[in-house]
Amino acid sequence: MSDLLTFYNAIIIDPLNEFEALGSITVDTKDGKILGQNLGLQGRSINCNGMHLAPGIIDIGVKICEPGERHKESFRSASESASIGGVTTLVTRADTKPAIDNPEILEFFKKRALDTSQVRIFPSAAITKKTKGKTMTEIGFLNEGGAIAFSDGLKAIVDTKIYYQVLKYAADFEALIIGHPQDNSLSKKTSATKSIFSSLKGISSSPDISEKIGLERDVALAENLSIRYHADQVTTKKGLESLRLSKQRNNNITAGTSIHHFIFNELDIGNYRTFFKLKPPLRSNSDREALIEAIKDGTIDNICSMHTPQDEESKRLPYEEAAFGAVGLETILPASLSLYHNKDLELFKLFQLLSLNPAKILQKSLGTLTKHSPADLIIFDLNKPIKVDRFKLKSKSKNTPFDGFNLQGENLLTMVNGNIVFKSHSFNLG
Repeated sequence: MSDLLTFYNAIIIDPLNEFEALGSITVDTKDGKILGQNLGLQGRSINCNGMHLAPGIIDIGVKICEPGERHKESFRSASESASIGGVTTLVTRADTKPAIDNPEILEFFKKRALDTSQVRIFPSAAITKKTKGKTMTEIGFLNEGGAIAFSDGLKAIVDTKIYYQVLKYAADFEALIIGHPQDNSLSKKTSATKSIFSSLKGISSSPDISEKIGLERDVALAENLSIRYHADQVTTKKGLESLRLSKQRNNNITAGTSIHHFIFNELDIGNYRTFFKLKPPLRSNSDREALIEAIKDGTIDNICSMHTPQDEESKRLPYEEAAFGAVGLETILPASLSLYHNKDLELFKLFQLLSLNPAKILQKSLGTLTKHSPADLIIFDLNKPIKVDRFKLKSKSKNTPFDGFNLQGENLLTMVNGNIVFKSHSFNLG
C-alpha cells in the first residue's frame, strides 16, 4: 500500500500564505510530512466533500494533572480530548502536583507523554521551586532536559528582585518565559473583577488595573534583559492598551487570551455559577469587546483554551471557595470559530492565532501546510451546529462554562505527524 494520502475537494485554510481556496493536500504518512498542495490524486485519496482543512491547533497553557491529580486529567484523557477538539500540540503547564521543578519530574512527565499521548506534548517547567516564587529552579538543566518554556502557571512571582534574578539567568539560555500578569497585592484572595456587579453579589474582587500593573512590570523586566516573554492571558482594556505600547517597542513580547474571555463576561457568573470562576476572572462586557478588537488588530498573538480541569468536589462549593478554571480542549475550535461566524476574522487570520503564531512563539516548525512541514492537520465542518453536553466530554473533568451552550463548527478528523488520531463517525474515509 502506498504511503501517500491525498485529501481532495477540501477548502484549504493556509495561515502562512493567507488564503482560503478549494484544493488538495498530499501527505507522506511514512515520514509524517506534507508532500505539497494540489499535486493531484496521489496514493490513497479521501474526498473531503467541501469541508475545511487547516493546520492543527497549538494550545499553550494546558494543565495535565499527572502525577498527583490523575483523577482530574491524565495524559490519555487530555490527548483524547485534544484530538477530538482539533488540537494537535499541547504546551503544558508546570503547576502540577508535584510541580515540574526539577529534571527528574520533567523526565517522568516526558516519558508518560510519549507512552500515552496521541498528540504532541511540549512541557513547560516551573520558574521557581514548587511554584512558590521564592527559589529559582535549575533552569539550565531543565532547558537542556527539554522544557519548552518556563512558567509558574497561574501564579505571578511577587518579589520583583527574585523575578529579575530568575529572568537574568534564563536570558543566558534564550528561554521563553510565560507570565501570568497580575499584581498579587491587588488580586490575591479575590474571585471576580471589581465592578457594580461583584459588589451587588458580595464577591471579593480586584480592580482591572491589577493586570496592567502586572503586565507593565513583567514587560519592563523582559525588555531590560532582552528576553522572550509571553503573557498567557491579557483580558482587560487597560492591559491591552499597555500591551500595544509594549509591542511597538519590543518584538520579543507576545500575548494570548482564552476562548472564555472573548465570549463570556462577568454577568455570566449569574447566580454564583462556579464553572465561570476563572483566573483571571471574567471581565466587563466593554473589556470583552476591547479584547475582540485586540484579536482583530493583532495585539493578541494567540488564542488558547487555558484548559484547567477541576473535579466536581472542587467546584460544588460556595463561589468564593470553589476552585478556579475551566476545561476547553474540546471547545476551543467551535468557540474560536465564533469570531468567523460573527464576521470578526477571516479563517486564515483565525488560524494564525490558533496555529501559526503559537508555533512562532515556540520557535517550532509547525502550524503551516507548507511542503515538508509536519503533517499536523484537521478537517472540520464549519457550519455544523453543536450543543455542548459536559457529560459527553472525554476530559475526566467536566467543568466547562459552555455546558448547554450552542456553538457552530465540528471537528471531523485530526492528523498528527501523518497519523490519523481522531475521526468522527460522520466523516467517510472512502
